[in-house]
Amino acid sequence: MRVPQPVSGMLADHLRRRRDGGAKLLIPYVTAGMTDDWLVAAGAVAASGADALEVGLPFSDPMMDGPVIQAASLRALQRGTTPQGVLADLAAVDLGVPVVVMTYYNLVVRMGHRRMASLLAESGVAGAIVPDLPLEEVGPWAAAADEAGVATVMLVAPTTDAARVGRIAERSRGFVYGIGRMGVTGEQACVASSAARVAGAVRDRTDLPVCIGIGVSTPEQAHEVCRVADGVIVGSALVRRLLDGGGPDGAAEFTAALRRGIDTG
Repeated sequence: MRVPQPVSGMLADHLRRRRDGGAKLLIPYVTAGMTDDWLVAAGAVAASGADALEVGLPFSDPMMDGPVIQAASLRALQRGTTPQGVLADLAAVDLGVPVVVMTYYNLVVRMGHRRMASLLAESGVAGAIVPDLPLEEVGPWAAAADEAGVATVMLVAPTTDAARVGRIAERSRGFVYGIGRMGVTGEQACVASSAARVAGAVRDRTDLPVCIGIGVSTPEQAHEVCRVADGVIVGSALVRRLLDGGGPDGAAEFTAALRRGIDTG
């Protein structure tokens, strides 16, 4: 049975319109501050077929992230990147698509729930993913985010039971992030079978868009996932290209290839 789902702000509105118009959703991920031109790369990615953009705030202990994004976070921190600096950068540009910040709860606590939510909203950020904040503890942050108009995107894992999927879907705003496989982020040779199970379980409980991330690495894999999900989130494969010096042009080329793969297979 589907759980009635409130619409939360521009993120949900935008993604629903795209989905309901027949599009499959593409949400690339970029680590903020990893290179001098990271913001230019983000703009190039957004302009190359993204429906929204996930921007990672670098953190010293990114528990959900594998070696590639860990390396990008370390490089960003060594360059002096701070959450406040990232948000100031985002406030100064219009990337043309909604931006969702991915951060860890330690950074939220340091800044304070209301201050973090307010800064996100003032910077034009539409949503936040806090992967180490479980459903049972999300209330204070989610209330502050709701008040500020920032969508708290919740995650569903392959091991999540049906009753808990329903509660997570009810609390989520913007979209639901389906974890395609157990483990940390990283490129994979094939899509895990659990991705389809997660997508199906979540779609049965909400009409928010359901996007699958973790382990989606190629245009072919993105197309495969979008056969069962509303969209995909691609991080490590894109960040690796930036770490390897591909720059904004390389990031745009890869994003455009993902878009073609999703749309045409």
